[in-house]
Formats: sequence, C-alpha cells, structure tokens
Amino acid sequence: MPETVSDIGEFGLIDRIDALIQRQGTRAPEVSVGIGDDCAAFQPRSGYDILMTCDAMVEGRHYLPHLITPLDLGRRAMTLNISDIGAMGGVPRYALISLGLQPAIRVGDVEAFYLGCIEALDPFHAVIVGGNITRSEGPNFIDITLIGEIEHGLSVRRSTAKPGDVIVVTGYPGQSAAGLHVLLSDLAGDEWKGHPLVQAYARPSHRAVEGAAVARSGLATAMIDISDGLLGDLGHICDQSRVDARIYQKYLPISPAFRDGARHLKRDPMEFILGDSDDYELIITCRPEHALEVQSLIRSIANVPVTAIGEIIPSPEGGRNIHMTSPDGVTRRVNRSGWDHFAR
Repeated sequence: MPETVSDIGEFGLIDRIDALIQRQGTRAPEVSVGIGDDCAAFQPRSGYDILMTCDAMVEGRHYLPHLITPLDLGRRAMTLNISDIGAMGGVPRYALISLGLQPAIRVGDVEAFYLGCIEALDPFHAVIVGGNITRSEGPNFIDITLIGEIEHGLSVRRSTAKPGDVIVVTGYPGQSAAGLHVLLSDLAGDEWKGHPLVQAYARPSHRAVEGAAVARSGLATAMIDISDGLLGDLGHICDQSRVDARIYQKYLPISPAFRDGARHLKRDPMEFILGDSDDYELIITCRPEHALEVQSLIRSIANVPVTAIGEIIPSPEGGRNIHMTSPDGVTRRVNRSGWDHFAR
C-alpha cells in the first residue's frame, strides 16, 4: 500500500520535505534561517527592491488531479508565481509553500509536487525557505508566496502605458485554454499527450528571464503577464493606466498546432485567444520606435514569437475599453473577458 500523509503525520511529512529540499534544492548563503524555525530569514541585497507575490490553487477550481501529474502540478504552481515576479522585471529568490491536504494523499505525490517546485526555481538559484501544512476536510489546496528582487528603479508596472504605445505579446495567447479543452474532450487519448496545446496547459512556460531583460533595457512603458487571458490582462493595463487599447485581429498569433487543435475541437481559435486562459506570456507596451528592439531582445533570449498586435489609444472615459479591428477593417468594442474567480 502506498504511504499516505496520515501514516507519517504532519511532522513526519515536514521532515521528509525538509530532507528533499536539502538534497535536491539550491543552497543560498544569504538565507540565515530556513525550514525548521518559526520564520525564515534572509539578508536583502543593497540597492534592490523586494518583490512579493502569492497565489492560491484549489483542487477542482484551478486544477484537476486526473489531468496533471504531481510533478507537473508543482512546476505549474511555482511557474505562475515566477511569472508575476517576471512581469515586473524581477528575479525570484525565496519561496514559502503552504498546503492543505486530505489525510489520504500519498506521500510520494507530495514529494513529487515539491520536486516540481524545485525544478521551476533551480534556474534562478531560488530556494524554498518555509511554509505550512494543514489538514483539509475539503479539497486539497496550494498557497505559494514568492519573494523576488529587482534593482531599485527598474521595475515595470501596469499603470504606465501611454497613448501611442505599441502593444506586443509573446507566445500564442489562448493555447493553454485550448489545451485544457483538449484534455476535457473526447480527443484526450495517448496520441494527444505530447501535443503542444496539452503541454501549454500542463507545463506552461513563464517569461521571467525575458521580462527581466526588458526591464533592464528601459524600453517598456508597461508590462503584465497573461494569467487571466489576453483581453482580461490587457484590460488591467487599461484600467491602471487610464487608457484604451486597439488590437488588430489579423495580427493575433496562431501557431499551426493551435489552429490544428482548434479544428479538431470544432472551435474558432479566436474563442480561446479572446477568452480566459492562463498562458503566462507577457503583454508589453513600448514607444513605436522601440518596438522592433523589444522584439529582437526577447527573440535573442528565447525561441518564442513576439508579435505587435495593436496600440494604446486615448480614453474619453478614463480607461477600460478595448477595441478590435477585424480583417475587413471594421472596428468594434470587445467584451473584456478573462478569468474571474467569482463569476458565475
């Protein structure tokens, strides 16, 4: 019988996790107190601002355990936090992981989850320094706090876009949503497991390295990651910067795999691009004269498409509206769809 959390108890599980992190994780000399005390302690670097983000994932709401392995779940949970740090141009350094677990969950699955988290953090030499474990009488849940850093004065915010800025996106927004639909559909056979759409959902890529490079360049006026969908997160820039946006449908990027998957699902790719989707790509705004430089900079780091899809425009209403121009030249206002935890 596989060993469960109830077999070894809370503190036995903590000991296992601590041993795993000591064995597999990165060591950070600036961490003076790690796992095992009431708090973790680290020495911040002079000249750097501290960035902090947290995100919670609830089983059944944010992930379905039968569609994702514990290892991939750990990578995914940490990736979405790394993406937040990267969207401001920062680098992740220290993670706190809290879990709410049902007693029957397998210890091996918890260890695999932590290995996934470590794999996501290792390229940045970032470390897990603590957290909490509790029993859940409802669904399992994950709560991660990630601390990062950025040189003082370099952070890029969502509130500083200006009329006339070009809107640039990385990757193929909407692919993760399409991948989830594949997994939930009749297509979900072995031949689809390695499909790019399924991988976009199960093993999403963050753009933290690219975001940090853009921040250091000083070329971006605003930046945000796509965790709520292209329109939802572009809408956040419009809200905070008090501007409107215009995007051009003909420029929205669609990969051959994306188009093929949508065809098998009998869906228009635009449904996924303009709907809610947690892709963890970047939306960047910049002055028109810097657009090619931003695109070249990102392409020099990663083999990822970087596409100019529209521009920021003045807002008579103080920001909120997104307009889309169709291939035949007709412009209309589009609904700002995007993930909302409390939407019906």
